Amino acid sequence: MNSVASSHSRRHFLKTAALSTAAVCSTTPLPVLSPKERIYRTIPSSGEQIPAIGMGSWLTFDVGNSEVQRQPMRQVLDTFVSLGSGMIDSSPMYGRSQQVIGELAAELGVTEKLWVATKVWTHGEQAGKNQIEESVKLFKKWPRLEQIHNIRDYKTHIQTLRKLKEKGRLKYVGVTHYVDSAHDDLAKLVRDEKLDFIQINLSVRSTAAEDYLLPLAADKGVAVIINQPFETKALFRTVEGVNLPPWAKTWDIANWASFFLKYIISNPNVSCAIPATTQVAHVKENMAAGYAPLPDETIRKKMKAYYKLHTQ
Repeated sequence: MNSVASSHSRRHFLKTAALSTAAVCSTTPLPVLSPKERIYRTIPSSGEQIPAIGMGSWLTFDVGNSEVQRQPMRQVLDTFVSLGSGMIDSSPMYGRSQQVIGELAAELGVTEKLWVATKVWTHGEQAGKNQIEESVKLFKKWPRLEQIHNIRDYKTHIQTLRKLKEKGRLKYVGVTHYVDSAHDDLAKLVRDEKLDFIQINLSVRSTAAEDYLLPLAADKGVAVIINQPFETKALFRTVEGVNLPPWAKTWDIANWASFFLKYIISNPNVSCAIPATTQVAHVKENMAAGYAPLPDETIRKKMKAYYKLHTQ
């Protein structure tokens, strides 16, 4: 993997030499929503809409078979679906997560309500095909979106995914990564390939994707999923003892989870954020962030400035 320093240099070149006016102007205005209206985003390649808040499964659904371990995650999944979402993201890399999600969804009778995004994470054509088949077996259904995890063996797996899409097995194909230093590689794929989705990192603290990659994806008609919106709980530690700004309530921001999530999904080039949790109370907080009103660009800048000022 390239160093952050070299990545920054390449990204600077891309932004100054290749970022066109079209890319900059590709930001789609957010629709005017009534207060408390659920926020959906349109997938450019199909016109299908998905909720702006989904759920991730890294670390959280990787549990054993005991009822003590399963019950909290059963409640999390049940609450998540009952509150109106179903977009859930997983990966073979996440231990037992796919199996647990598939089994709990079957127990709850919500398998068909899940909009499943998962990944292929291996080397080699046959190994990739085997992994995809295993995911289908574990989820008890085909995923809507299959992604190449961390761009691993991309040239091999993209051929497999395209064939599955042509056959109607997959609706969408995409690629993922979780660090800023991979943004240039992702940008190249967005420019050169026909992708439906990319999945990347973005938070109120780590905003590099907003400089170039998000506008480029919008310009190329690629939907964007945001992973690690809380930086795996790290953001919450940075705001311990910090009060929300008084103007936050204007935007129905009642807690830091909502602050962090509304910052992300108020970027019109973001399709969906996928926070992960093991607690029902946190599911409710996360899902509440998926309703109007959303901050405008002026408030987004104010949010970032407030966070930076109070966490230095």
